[in-house]
Amino acid sequence: MLQRPAAALSPTPELLAGRARRAWLLFAAVALAIVAAALYGAGLYGRSTEVEALAAQGRTDANLKVALLRAVLENPRALPLLLSEDQQVRDALTEHSPASIDVLNRKLEGLVSGTKASVLYVTGTDGLAIASSNWREPVSFVGSDYSFRAYFSGAMQAGTAEYFALGNVSKRPGLYISRRVDGASAPLGVVVVKMEFDQLEADWHEANRPAYVSDEHGVVLITSVPSWRFMTTAPLAAPVLAGIRASQQFAEAPLVPLPITKPQALSADVALVHAITPGGSDAEYLRLSTAVPSTPWRLDYLVPAEAPIASAQREMRLLALGVLVPLLALAAYLLWRRQSAQMRIAAEQAARAELERRVVERTRDLSLARDRLQAEIADHRSTEAKLQVMQQELVQANRLATLGQVAAGVAHEINQPVATIRAYADNARVFLERKQTAPAEENLGAIAALTERIGSITEELKAFARKGRTAAEPVELRGVIEGAVVLLRSRFAGRLEALAITLPPPALKVMGSRLRLEQVLINLFQNALEALEGRDDARVEVSAAETADGVALIVSDNGPGIPPAILKSLFTPFNTSKERGLGLGLVISKDIVADYGGRIEVASSESGTRFTIHLSKADPT
Repeated sequence: MLQRPAAALSPTPELLAGRARRAWLLFAAVALAIVAAALYGAGLYGRSTEVEALAAQGRTDANLKVALLRAVLENPRALPLLLSEDQQVRDALTEHSPASIDVLNRKLEGLVSGTKASVLYVTGTDGLAIASSNWREPVSFVGSDYSFRAYFSGAMQAGTAEYFALGNVSKRPGLYISRRVDGASAPLGVVVVKMEFDQLEADWHEANRPAYVSDEHGVVLITSVPSWRFMTTAPLAAPVLAGIRASQQFAEAPLVPLPITKPQALSADVALVHAITPGGSDAEYLRLSTAVPSTPWRLDYLVPAEAPIASAQREMRLLALGVLVPLLALAAYLLWRRQSAQMRIAAEQAARAELERRVVERTRDLSLARDRLQAEIADHRSTEAKLQVMQQELVQANRLATLGQVAAGVAHEINQPVATIRAYADNARVFLERKQTAPAEENLGAIAALTERIGSITEELKAFARKGRTAAEPVELRGVIEGAVVLLRSRFAGRLEALAITLPPPALKVMGSRLRLEQVLINLFQNALEALEGRDDARVEVSAAETADGVALIVSDNGPGIPPAILKSLFTPFNTSKERGLGLGLVISKDIVADYGGRIEVASSESGTRFTIHLSKADPT
């Protein structure tokens, strides 16, 4: 059997690169899945552990609050029992004499100052208060009817009662503890102790953790958040709400549910809830509930959970990343090392075969490159020669185009003196026939002057049409301006009065060729006059001034200006706004001025255009 060469059996670098990409994509997908699962699991674990820690701490705090509440309740509870057996209480209830009632008022007043009770008072069997510890105050309970209160009816029926309500005289909430005073054969009245929990609520409020106590109906009685008092832990049933309203237990309190939502029970006494505290926003809390022994009440304690849980989750996720990232980095390094070794072996094998092929190709490419380079050099030289010829042709084409524009007018300039010459010649013949030599000589002199004028015009045209460059020489700038005007006079007959020319002194000379500089001025004058065509206020100002580095020849008009799109590339070939223009006049003018070491500047706006030609000044001779 035939054996394939070893190089053909080994994988190529391209094949290995494709495998490597697929391997890295698979590795990235697996790594992302692992990281996502680890972060999710770490978040759950951090949340559960933090909730357990918060619950443990919260239970401890809640139990302490319950113990404190019980301690606050126990002392006042003994007062009704003791007072129900007191002889002075019995005397006041049986005698109803002012003296016995005064003694009882003073006794109750003294007891209040030594206990944590808010008010102590005694009622008869009809519910009217006969004595009170606040008998001196304007809001004294003496004479008030409490027969409608549940603590009165409860004590009369069962002997003792406890009832939390809003005072109908003081308008302050508190716990009313009552006990019946029994006589020999019938009840004599009821002793009532009212407790207020202002100090307890203030202590709870300092902890900055909401806590509240609710009764068997879910109405909040005691709370560290004053605005939550007499709100409910859940909506009240209609019969329960009607009973509370009838008893006036909480006066006109709205009895609306607390701003606690989204309860998520974690156990019988622990739940995650969202609560809105006064001045705060919706936040997550851990709510712990515990019963208050010896009462039908429950204490709910809210522990802020949002920030601690987020912190615990963040820590657990950072820990998970701290473990995973090094492991994934190690796995990535091992994968990269294995792939690099395979790629290096394949690359070395491919490089040896490629080197031999490239040596042959390189030799052939170098030969072809040498031939191409030689051909390109020849082409560049040929192109340079053609460009120089083309530039000369463009200059001549522009000169001839300008010449064609002024030719018709020049013909008119010649026709006038020719007609005059004919008239002078006819007159001279008549004078000679009459033997009048003097007038004949005058006519002949006029004919000679007119022929000189025709000769000057034709010489200007012949010189203007001549092709080729001339060397720079001192040229009288005044003559250049006058020559350009002569060539334009016939074409713009009747419009040359728009030219306001301030001729320079004859001694002012510049370096250049008169004919080529005339061509520049003809282009500028012609452009300005064409731009002002049809305007009554047309004006083209021409002036010259000596500068520090030469002579500045200024041509300015009050036309509409050059459009911005044309102005950006004004000196670019074939860029023109004229329908029949070639776009070469200014290009050639710029080249002519540059040939003599000068430059052309242009400024244009809606109020006109200004060309400034900077030329080198000729040394005075």
